[in-house]
Amino acid sequence: MQSLLLAVDRFSTWVGKTFAWCAVLLTLLISWEVFSRYALNRPHAWVLDMQIMLYGTLFMTAGAYTLAKNGHVRGDVLYGFFRPRTQASFDLLLYILFFLPGIVALTWAGWVYAGESLAIREQTFSAEPLPLYPFKYVIPLAGVTLMLQGLVEIVRCVQCIRDGAWPSREEDVEEVDVEKLKEMVHVDDADIQALDAVVVSKEHKA
Repeated sequence: MQSLLLAVDRFSTWVGKTFAWCAVLLTLLISWEVFSRYALNRPHAWVLDMQIMLYGTLFMTAGAYTLAKNGHVRGDVLYGFFRPRTQASFDLLLYILFFLPGIVALTWAGWVYAGESLAIREQTFSAEPLPLYPFKYVIPLAGVTLMLQGLVEIVRCVQCIRDGAWPSREEDVEEVDVEKLKEMVHVDDADIQALDAVVVSKEHKA
């Protein structure tokens, strides 16, 4: 079971990292348009629509990835003080009452919405229109991946209630790897404590 949960984590991570390239495309597109508009005096009407679609795709496809890394914001003023079993019980209740109905509705409505757009070959309202229906299919895609990851999180809640501890997750890169930084500058915890003592001593003298 644990291997299956981690496999879904890896899939959600792959989806998130794949569509994260939209950020690179978005940066290049905006930079090129700024140059084209102000240096060449040749603006393009379709660029704004493309920017919106790229950002929307990036935002929506990051949902399952963020859930896999337990990165969504929660009001944890009290939650962080609860025991794992209590946390899991609250999470399980909220997943059943709010998450599942909301994601099912998002996926179903998004599929219908995208299908209607495809049927009329919908385009953006612009002097240089772009096809809009491919972008709208991102909605059910994001819904399916988020639903899959949500089911994994529900299983994790049940396991935590049973075992009293949260099961492991697929590891990912950290924004700052403190241990690697220590290795690079040849510093250990004893050196850091000694440096802290020196700083505190100087503050007292000042």
